[in-house]
Amino acid sequence: MMEPIYIADYNYPLPDERIAKYPLAERDQSKLLVYKGTISEDRFCNVGEYILPGGLLIYNNTRVIQARLEFHKKPTPNIVLRPSTGRSIEQSSSPVKGGEEVRQGARIEVFCLEPLEPRDYQLSLGSTKGCVWKCMVGNAKKWKGEEPLPGPPLKGRELNWRVYKEEVLGNTYAVRFEWDDETVSFAEILDAAGELPIPPYLNRKTEESDLKTYQTVYSRIKGSVAAPTAGLHFTERVLEDIRKRGIETDEVTLHVGAGTFLPVKTADANEHTMHTEIIAVPKSTIEHIIAKLGKIVAVGTTSMRTLESLYFIGKQIADEKIKNSKLKITNLHVGQFEPYEQGDEGISTKEALQAIVDYLTETGQETLHAETQIMIKPGYKFHVVDQLITNFHQPQSTLLLLVSAFVDGDWKRIYEYALGHEFRFLSYGDSSILTRQNN
Repeated sequence: MMEPIYIADYNYPLPDERIAKYPLAERDQSKLLVYKGTISEDRFCNVGEYILPGGLLIYNNTRVIQARLEFHKKPTPNIVLRPSTGRSIEQSSSPVKGGEEVRQGARIEVFCLEPLEPRDYQLSLGSTKGCVWKCMVGNAKKWKGEEPLPGPPLKGRELNWRVYKEEVLGNTYAVRFEWDDETVSFAEILDAAGELPIPPYLNRKTEESDLKTYQTVYSRIKGSVAAPTAGLHFTERVLEDIRKRGIETDEVTLHVGAGTFLPVKTADANEHTMHTEIIAVPKSTIEHIIAKLGKIVAVGTTSMRTLESLYFIGKQIADEKIKNSKLKITNLHVGQFEPYEQGDEGISTKEALQAIVDYLTETGQETLHAETQIMIKPGYKFHVVDQLITNFHQPQSTLLLLVSAFVDGDWKRIYEYALGHEFRFLSYGDSSILTRQNN
């Protein structure tokens, strides 16, 4: 039985004025908190000075999709009064001259979370024949399942497209998208009709500038509904400076889900259910990590969760191979509490990572595809990551638990310093570089 983690112990005062509603004009001019047991500060443009010498910087190359869509039901006949006679008449979509305006069809918001059919992000976004996504649906009670909603007009092109609400999936739905032009991909539909979903705590609508500023400069694989925000501070000149210092870079993919914004609502954080995220890591990246163990720098908590999940995936593969020499694994998944239930007996980090490389080689794959639900919380033993670049997170969040685990519980001193020295918080806020104390 795990010791309780009282989420109330991970609270701190965050005034609204300290939440950055917009980014700085120059990304790399944000403030940088430097933690090595001691605390100091600098500008992010100088982050290369604080990265472990000869380190390997790993970032998340996911790109945010315009996942929020707005639909309107077809207006139903509406009874209005003609002022001149007082008689009632039945109307449809157009107002009758001299009468009141006809009621518009109910507004339905569909927020795409992750693909279901095809399950693969790239296949689903590239589909030209329809697809099914797991979605949050706003005003769902106004939308009967058998009733298709017509898609709104697309910018710059004619397309007849529609959506169907299908299976109920807890608090979400399976939503089918269909259209009649096989030259159009689902990604193009989202780009033309969707809205970029900026974080809800910004308390403002998405603006044109967010289409650029809420993407990292190295984003390229579409799929996230939230940005890996630690990466928003990087510019090409910062990356060039890092490389000139002999620091190498590599990338992984974790498509960030809406669950990243979910607060912990249970008194004991162990009772909180983590969301599952899909990861993709090239075999060459895993080989790169093996060569650089002890000097691995994760850009953001998404990269951290991906990298730390690799150890447990490798352990699963190694354990399965002992049972079955003809290895064929159909589902690689890291459970929420797997790190605390299985431990790390009998296998080193290098051995676990090498087990993945060998498995990919044996099965003729160049990229590891897996799912992770890992919860990194106080008491977690880190296997891969030695340094973390990350923003300042919401009170009582799983991300704050992750930071606390990484700095051996010293998060309060870090956050008190940031609050006392005018740091900006959350997605568009300032950054920090945290070094594990055994480095």
